[in-house]
Amino acid sequence: MTEQEHRPKIAALIPAAGSGTRLGRGPKAFVEVGGISLLARSVACLHPYVDEVLVALPTGMSLPDGIQARAIVGGDTRQASVLALLQATDADVVLIHDAARPFLPARVIHGVAAAAWDVGASTAALPVADTLVQAKEGNDWGTLIPREGLWAVQTPQGFRRAALLAAHESAQQEGHAATDDAGLIARLGQRVALIPGDARLFKVTTPGDLALAEAVAAVWDGKRL
Repeated sequence: MTEQEHRPKIAALIPAAGSGTRLGRGPKAFVEVGGISLLARSVACLHPYVDEVLVALPTGMSLPDGIQARAIVGGDTRQASVLALLQATDADVVLIHDAARPFLPARVIHGVAAAAWDVGASTAALPVADTLVQAKEGNDWGTLIPREGLWAVQTPQGFRRAALLAAHESAQQEGHAATDDAGLIARLGQRVALIPGDARLFKVTTPGDLALAEAVAAVWDGKRL
């Protein structure tokens, strides 16, 4: 879209109402890396490239000063929080992003947003590089799984808002639970484009991930690529 009047309105939606039990440090979005919370880092990456940023928070919590986003109350599940976020914006395109993936390059944002508008749905992802094995009982080496054609899904995931809202409403009516928004779109037989992500877009879930994030932050804060 080259004409300003035809440019789609883009909103970044961050479901951050989870408890972060595996990390064990309270609501994960507010855990700090390099002195800055995961949520603040994610918002700072997205804010320059979208029209608005919305965050779903746990009941009773509010956004700290300095975070350029609007907050709503999230749901009991990630799926419920995303639905609430979709209902709180009138954007044409939405980018769903995990606050726990704080190192988000601009290149990925642009790629996912453009594909979402052109195709209808897209996600950042990386081709699987590791050897994959289906374990036997007792966690013994079992069946080797070919990795050709396999991708590890990241965020952001981008969608035309109307399509994702319809997918969420369909899942809600049918009692279908999901942890992945692109999966809800694919469930309806619609295309989801895979956009090359970034190795730095790992998800901070465990204490080991947090230690790695501290190391990445030292480089990231010195020179954002």
